[in-house]
Amino acid sequence: MGEVSPELTAELLADSNMPRQPAISPDGRWVAYVVAPVSARERQISSVWVVPADASSPPRQLTDGTTWAQAPRWAPDSGTLWFIADGQVHRLRPDGGGAETLTNWRTPISGHLPLAGGLRAAVVAGDEPTAEDERRKAERDDAMVWSEPGPYDRLRLLDLGTGELTVVGGLGDRHVVEVVQRPGSGPLAVISWDRPEDEPGAFTARLHLVDPETGDVADLGPLELDACSPAWWNAGGYWHLAYLAATPPGPVGGAAVFDIGAPGGEHRNLTAGMGACPAELVQVTGGPPLALFADGLDTALHQLDHGTRRFRRVASWAGRADTLTASGQGDVIAACLSTAYQPAEVHAGPLGGPLTRLSDTRPELRGITWGRQERLSYLASDGLRLDGLLIRPPGLDGPFPLITLVHGGPYGRYADEFMGSWWHPGQWLATAGYAVFLPNPRGGAGHGAEFATTVAGAVGTDEWTDIISGIDLLIGEGVADPGRLGIGGWSHGGFMAAWAVGQTGRFKAALMGAGISDWGLQVGVGELGTQEAGLGGSCGWESPGPHRHDQLSPISYAAKIRTPVLILHGQQDTNVPVGQAMYFHRALDRFGVEHELVIYPREGHSIDERSHQIDLLRRTRAWFGRWLADPASKQ
Repeated sequence: MGEVSPELTAELLADSNMPRQPAISPDGRWVAYVVAPVSARERQISSVWVVPADASSPPRQLTDGTTWAQAPRWAPDSGTLWFIADGQVHRLRPDGGGAETLTNWRTPISGHLPLAGGLRAAVVAGDEPTAEDERRKAERDDAMVWSEPGPYDRLRLLDLGTGELTVVGGLGDRHVVEVVQRPGSGPLAVISWDRPEDEPGAFTARLHLVDPETGDVADLGPLELDACSPAWWNAGGYWHLAYLAATPPGPVGGAAVFDIGAPGGEHRNLTAGMGACPAELVQVTGGPPLALFADGLDTALHQLDHGTRRFRRVASWAGRADTLTASGQGDVIAACLSTAYQPAEVHAGPLGGPLTRLSDTRPELRGITWGRQERLSYLASDGLRLDGLLIRPPGLDGPFPLITLVHGGPYGRYADEFMGSWWHPGQWLATAGYAVFLPNPRGGAGHGAEFATTVAGAVGTDEWTDIISGIDLLIGEGVADPGRLGIGGWSHGGFMAAWAVGQTGRFKAALMGAGISDWGLQVGVGELGTQEAGLGGSCGWESPGPHRHDQLSPISYAAKIRTPVLILHGQQDTNVPVGQAMYFHRALDRFGVEHELVIYPREGHSIDERSHQIDLLRRTRAWFGRWLADPASKQ
């Protein structure tokens, strides 16, 4: 008899490990990375590993996995590996030996960067508590006054000889977000916000130059919305700075790469007109920066061309690639890659050449019979070319009950990657007998800025008909049973599920995960505040109305809903606060709609605790099983 295929269980998915944060050494010899369980944030444990970039020997675990170890960074000479554990900076040699603790700061350190020369490091951390802070904490005298300075993360310089941390005073009360050093012992490029909160912090980003020797600061002015990932590059002996940010006028429209050719000069969009979307930007010491681009269902690697100031493709990979890292000369790279049946693992290799898998964090998933994942290409009702994925149940013939899962964002996407997690449960549902449709409607990444911008002030309109066009295609091809349709999603996907059941009675069941029911409420209480008005079309404070966001809010159509809805939400979600779920629940209750409201204590926008992930996976299957079962099976 042949071997029996392992059963896919909720526990198996919740207990899996994942590789994160790969970092290649400047000399290209080593790749460090973090291994953490899916529920790592609950348990606060992870470990740092290292492996030769050429895969000449197996990976080695450098930390014992009993602490929260994160953010591996290499010294510029590749001699030591630095990381943060238990809120402090440590370093060790990749070839063995114990870790040396470099800081003893009484506030957790959020960022670090070893600097050229080996004498200093840049450290990002909040202020240590004063005696008055300790008194107030002990007595719970902790009123939060919004106009007073918050818990800013400040840039500090660590003297490796004395262990002293000195704040860079020239940045004032600015919250430091990112730091990168110009190659060759140069100045630090620093991005800061005027407040630590996303709203209004992301709107107030500025760029500074800091001399690591003197601490002197030069302010280079404001950056575009959501600025991140600064990267130095040299053209003809003159240093430029590039960075990622939202495409103007924003806030809706996806990401672009900008270049500053001179202090106070124009911020030139280097990716204007491209049909793919930049997702990551990486500095290369010996050349122009590299960038990962979301490119339809796949991922492309580009490098900036000195002469044309445009990005040119140097490699592409099926599925998803992320967390790109490059050697000093840019000739060796590493990233996490995932394909349809392969979970994300660390890969490395020459620039433009084949990449070799270095890590193996989920061997327990080998041998499982997965649903067949297929690429889809189809036309929207207005002729726009769209893509997506279909996962068919293993070993069965259609037509199938079809569950449509909408991605988050809306500036997200489905790549042709492994769909086996609580947040991407395509295979979890397919192995239970459902066909799963994963559409990429307009508004998402992967097809350029214009494609992404089309949902500005129009969420739930054309993107909704894009989804319906895909469902109708699958019905017409005999894949989907039109009498057994379900829809669900998380975050923006949760919004789309709530929107769908207010527009049509075609769906027999829906799942609204951490979704928005009212865009005006989201502007008032969500983390991104007025950025959300770019999607909903108004804020609510303009006038008595009627408002555009009311037309685009699922709550406005609650009286029409007849579809049973499962509402799932984290109690401490600050991105989409739990009030959105409560509002929708009360409306459904008022109109007698069958539904369940499940709130997970201690959880934010992501569901991190193991028991909650298991409950979520089981509850999702049970909910769709209750409403999409074959009528013949009930007789």
